[in-house]
Amino acid sequence: MFNYESVLSEKVKEMKPSGIRKFFDLAANTEGVISLGVGEPDFQTPWLVRKKALDVLERKRMIYSANQGMAELRQEIANYLDRKYNIKYNPVNEVVVTVGGSEAIDLAIRALVNPGDEVLIVEPCFVCYKPIVELMHGVAVAIPTKQENRFKLTPQELREHITEKTKLLILPYPNNPTGGIMTREDLEAIAEVLRETNILVLSDEIYSELTYGRKHCSIAEIDGMWERTIYVSGFSKAFAMTGWRLGYLCAPQPLASQMLKIHQYAIMCAPTMSQYAAVVALTECDNEVKKMTDEYNVRRRILVDGFNRIGLTCFEPEGAFYVFPCIKSTGMTSEEFCERLLEEEKVAVVPGNAFGESGEGFVRVSYAYSLKHLMQALECIERFVKRHAYGE
Repeated sequence: MFNYESVLSEKVKEMKPSGIRKFFDLAANTEGVISLGVGEPDFQTPWLVRKKALDVLERKRMIYSANQGMAELRQEIANYLDRKYNIKYNPVNEVVVTVGGSEAIDLAIRALVNPGDEVLIVEPCFVCYKPIVELMHGVAVAIPTKQENRFKLTPQELREHITEKTKLLILPYPNNPTGGIMTREDLEAIAEVLRETNILVLSDEIYSELTYGRKHCSIAEIDGMWERTIYVSGFSKAFAMTGWRLGYLCAPQPLASQMLKIHQYAIMCAPTMSQYAAVVALTECDNEVKKMTDEYNVRRRILVDGFNRIGLTCFEPEGAFYVFPCIKSTGMTSEEFCERLLEEEKVAVVPGNAFGESGEGFVRVSYAYSLKHLMQALECIERFVKRHAYGE
């Protein structure tokens, strides 16, 4: 019998499966589950975007686009970032259209990391950063953030983790899973530390449109940071376009050109139909995004109030569409809480430690679901917590 273990990459064998997918799969195989586990908008993709896609299917040949992405889309991405955040990129050689924000993250890490390079990863965070760094034989260095600091990265925490081997800082704000944000003042303080170094920043801003009460600020806006920042975003979250698989990265030309080479060999180009539709999303859907954000805000307040009332302390997130309640009062680990909640009440949430060790003692709850769905889940969670009060 063939020995597959002998031929597989050691790095791949060492890689742990995604903690998010684990609970998604458990929920999918359990009948009648109320799932709050997946970060996927429950809204329809805006009609104007869908209409454009239908028109394209009927009127145009579905052929490869330019590797870098359609020129019109790259121009509109540049226009959008200039209009929204006053960040300027040349669409000719500083913008690359990717298959989701995830591919953009992968390209950035692969283009930069050599064996032994250290990459600072602000945690809790999206699950893909560390595995990609390790596939490149880099060293993933976690910087744990704390609830008492509203899960922000502080200058002191950053300084404490920088060494002569540090190549890259991954800055994921607005944050998945905590909903934390970094204000302009917060980013100024981080920039002051970085300007003393030769460290680059991978800024994952996929949730930049989804903030509540405060406009998002990108670190690329801060003096001296544009030239050392790789800006990553996409259409999945704000425009409810998860299955369209479209993202982008923006970076100074010497960096963007190297990432484009990887994209050319690995992917060829992002889906052409999605690119045509994305032009409409950027130019005609501001009001649709605002409507969705307003609805998320209502859900956010209900969940935060609900968890605090139940006794699961929950700080008020200012971005994305997640809350991150603390479940330490139950005496359970994050995984135990999620497994038992699923088994006993058929409610699926994601354990905080799926997003890094500093997430232990928390669970991630997505409010990208209907109010009815959320209220039903809160009732079940309250019943579960009361039943297991004081670690019983």
